[in-house]
Amino acid sequence: MPAAKILIVDDEPDIIEFLSYNLKKEGYEVLTANNGHEAIKIAQSKFPELILLDIMMPGMDGIETCETLRQIKGLDDTIIAFLTARGEDYSHIAGLEAGADDYIIKPVKPKVLLSRIKALLKRVSVTSLTSGKLSEIPLKNDGGLVIDAEKFVVKLGEKELFLPKKEFELLLLLASKPGKVFSRDEIFRKIWGDDVIVGDRTIDVHVRKLREKIGENYIMTIKGVGYKFNDEEIFNVE
Repeated sequence: MPAAKILIVDDEPDIIEFLSYNLKKEGYEVLTANNGHEAIKIAQSKFPELILLDIMMPGMDGIETCETLRQIKGLDDTIIAFLTARGEDYSHIAGLEAGADDYIIKPVKPKVLLSRIKALLKRVSVTSLTSGKLSEIPLKNDGGLVIDAEKFVVKLGEKELFLPKKEFELLLLLASKPGKVFSRDEIFRKIWGDDVIVGDRTIDVHVRKLREKIGENYIMTIKGVGYKFNDEEIFNVE
């Protein structure tokens, strides 16, 4: 199995050297970029499995770079983790809203870094979420929300929505069992994996962004427990 490609984006040469050395030692194929513009060019041509992206860079910062990367076709499955310095006055929520999957606090010890990288690369795939009982949901043909798992597309009436990977997976998971209440722990486990450490508000951010795109009525909050897909709404899963 070919080694995973990891793109490191940071304007500090020492950070790039440290990360590159430790990742190469573990057998990963490492790509590097010193700024956001260079990162976008490399990502478009090399399609890395994982991008480690510094937030505070001159010119095009990490947030803007992440937003641009998330609009590029072919990078839907690429995992993006922000590198943030301790004490940096930058909201992790802003990073998640830009489309990041996770964040890593630097400086980071090599063992911790490698453990986080391995966990990120083991993320639950859309394929595993679309198997089994999802196909048993009765299809309706009278409009509403359509989730096309194969094409990774959501349709709302005549409008096609191309959601970031984690938003799509979250919507697909909830819609796979309409009316079932998914606890926050269960959502974290199935979408982010057991070994990935993310902030407490990660799910809330993704749900809010989904509601902004598909409307307020599809995903219901069950206070103190989690979320469920409203089984009274009209929807289709293809």
